Amino acid sequence: MTAFSDRLRRRLSTVMAVAGIMIIFLAGLSGCARRDVSSLADRQPALDLADFFAGESVAYGIFEDRFGNLRRQFRVNMVGTVEGDTLTLDEDFLYDDGERAKRVWVITRMDGDGGLRYEGTAADVSGTASGQISGNALNWEYDVVLNMSGRDVKVHFDDWIYRQDEDIAINRAYVSKFGIEIGSVTLVFLRGAAAAAVGPLDLESWPD
Repeated sequence: MTAFSDRLRRRLSTVMAVAGIMIIFLAGLSGCARRDVSSLADRQPALDLADFFAGESVAYGIFEDRFGNLRRQFRVNMVGTVEGDTLTLDEDFLYDDGERAKRVWVITRMDGDGGLRYEGTAADVSGTASGQISGNALNWEYDVVLNMSGRDVKVHFDDWIYRQDEDIAINRAYVSKFGIEIGSVTLVFLRGAAAAAVGPLDLESWPD
């Protein structure tokens, strides 16, 4: 009986130790959670999507895997038109491997408590993107269907845009699958005088 009790105590100790490790691990994950966009309410200059993306703008971007390795580079020409509360953003992409792509966002401004809320749709977006602006930042989330090796794969984007000044914004999007981060996208958006100085970008071929 004593030997059995000892084995039981050792078993319980092992289970409790594993449980403790899991609790610490999960707490660490929670601690790494990205901030709520409302915490940026005092950041300036204020971001308004229709105001920033109306007219012609350009972007330079990269995709990195979860280990920080550069996987792709791309550049984008964009034209935004505004009708009422709706921004239509027409984007043309060129990737460094020669691939070209197009996306047309239809983004609607919604009235919401604590900041400007937006919803958006695009052909390769599954469902509706939704998020909020507070201060100089937008955070919205959506699922994108990508074609990988001949099959469609749905990935999740946790997308942040930070306005830096009148004509420049930085975009950082965290890409995940099944809740596991697989990479990130970084872009610099240029509009107004900054875009006019370099754009429209040549999307016929990647520069040597």
